[in-house]
Amino acid sequence: MSGIVESAGAEAARQLPDEQGGTVRSALLDAALEVFTERGYADAGLAEIAARSGIPVGSLFQHYGGKRGLYLALWEEFREEQERRTAATLTAERGRGVDDPIALFVAGARAYLEGAWDNRRFGRLLVEDDGPTGFDALRRQWDRAWVRRNARLLEVDEKRRAGRVRVRVLTTVIGGAARELGDCGDETEALEIVDEVCGILIHLSAPPG
Repeated sequence: MSGIVESAGAEAARQLPDEQGGTVRSALLDAALEVFTERGYADAGLAEIAARSGIPVGSLFQHYGGKRGLYLALWEEFREEQERRTAATLTAERGRGVDDPIALFVAGARAYLEGAWDNRRFGRLLVEDDGPTGFDALRRQWDRAWVRRNARLLEVDEKRRAGRVRVRVLTTVIGGAARELGDCGDETEALEIVDEVCGILIHLSAPPG
């Protein structure tokens, strides 16, 4: 895991006894996600988040330091879940004897996109580009790390500009599709999009020549 998003509030919550910390963390993050998606980050109120979570505002500040800490904790949770899902898929594929770089890349992309559908509530929030100050820079940093991981997976020579551009385009396709999944009406439509995007990735992944 890249560890590029780490809120002091999330760290404080993890330092609570496991049962208490898990309950507080879950209640606050669930309530924050509800309020952020309904009202947007800028208009979300801490009092409403606290009321929905059943956790006092003072405890919210203690564990997350405010709205920014809550938002970054949600992003961290989303990102880590996506990375775990993708890594587990790649391990399973390699365990089945799959070693073709393109096949592994597309399998990882499918896992990421299915995760984006499963976590579409937060995905919808990301589409709005309504986050805390400095979040865009953190997200770009993670995106660059994602491109580097995809380059290694595809066994692309990152020293060659053409190779770097190809991997960046492929990664952008996945990211764009993940954003679109949040607007799907149902799972059938979402999985149709995942299949379509994976077909596009297979085509675009083929090395020139």
